Amino acid sequence: MRRNFGFLVLLCAVASGVAAVRPAAVPHHFLYVAEPGIRNYVEYGGVGVLVYDIDAGYTFVRRIPSQVVPAGQEPENVKGIAASAATGRLYVTTIRRLMAFDLKTDRKLWDKEMPGGADRLAVSPDGRRLYVPTLEGPQWTVVDAANGEILAGVTTNSGSHNTIWGPDGKRVYLAGLKSATLAVADPSTNAVVQQVGPFASVIRPFTINGSQTKVYVNVNDLLGFEVGDLKTGKVLQHVEVPGFAKGDVKRHGCPSHGIALSPDEKELWLSDGHNGAVHVFDMTAATPKLIATIKVRDQPGWITWSLDGKHVWPSTGEIIDAKTKKIVATLTDEEHRVVQSEKVVEVVFDGNTVVRTGDQFAMGQKR
Repeated sequence: MRRNFGFLVLLCAVASGVAAVRPAAVPHHFLYVAEPGIRNYVEYGGVGVLVYDIDAGYTFVRRIPSQVVPAGQEPENVKGIAASAATGRLYVTTIRRLMAFDLKTDRKLWDKEMPGGADRLAVSPDGRRLYVPTLEGPQWTVVDAANGEILAGVTTNSGSHNTIWGPDGKRVYLAGLKSATLAVADPSTNAVVQQVGPFASVIRPFTINGSQTKVYVNVNDLLGFEVGDLKTGKVLQHVEVPGFAKGDVKRHGCPSHGIALSPDEKELWLSDGHNGAVHVFDMTAATPKLIATIKVRDQPGWITWSLDGKHVWPSTGEIIDAKTKKIVATLTDEEHRVVQSEKVVEVVFDGNTVVRTGDQFAMGQKR
């Protein structure tokens, strides 16, 4: 009815010689979930990229084929996911390869094995380049996002693992599994220009604020997080979760593996593997304050926010209302299996055009 009404308005406007006012387009939000996104465990959603309609209550829409798994063999662990509104492309890494998909058609554009393997990547804001860590190796591989060709390398010898490309496009943040310092690269020269830290131990998941002045990091052996100054390179705060034992964890080997800053940067959400929970900190005061704890159905290993700040997505597959701190939905696939993944990204369409994409690292959005 809305489209018919708009067409009648257009006809009347043209007949009267008045410039037509088209009805405003309504963006549509989808969640892309790469599987297997918990190691290579197919019981959490099989193999492929699962697409969910966020605006329709996280209804399962379709599965995009990704890996071809020969009979009797196991799929490759998915290591990272990234999307670009500038080019309308989706990128997925496994332990061996980098894949590119057209978001409009779901078609796989190319699939290339990466020297030294691949880990959690980042795409530049203009969509033209990728920084792809080798699999806990000595360097990041700089890749042409259009065709997968290797352009350069950035050597850190830090056990390359997690990557954030700053929203201003001028800095790339490189965390390795063998280093307590965060390397900062200048993508115009592909050279490391700064070190942040050292933090209390080896850096695991991390995120940054929108103005690229602070970094929030998980580190080994800490149920909590630390805060670093991206301008001075100094460590500012050490924050522990009060009232909870850190204990043993099933995966990742560290108590907190997953950290996410709300888009307005007022809250920080933190994984707690041993207690199967997500902790919420108020970040508006000088000292972060624990304000909520949410039990989830398994060990959380990653946390991501929706672009509008309404929902939080732990890797355990729950949808959490950010305001009420209540679980409002859970992800299942077309076979009604429980879906879990540490590799998810939001994509916003206006018709068939990608107009905005989220980020797997849940960075702050204040500029």
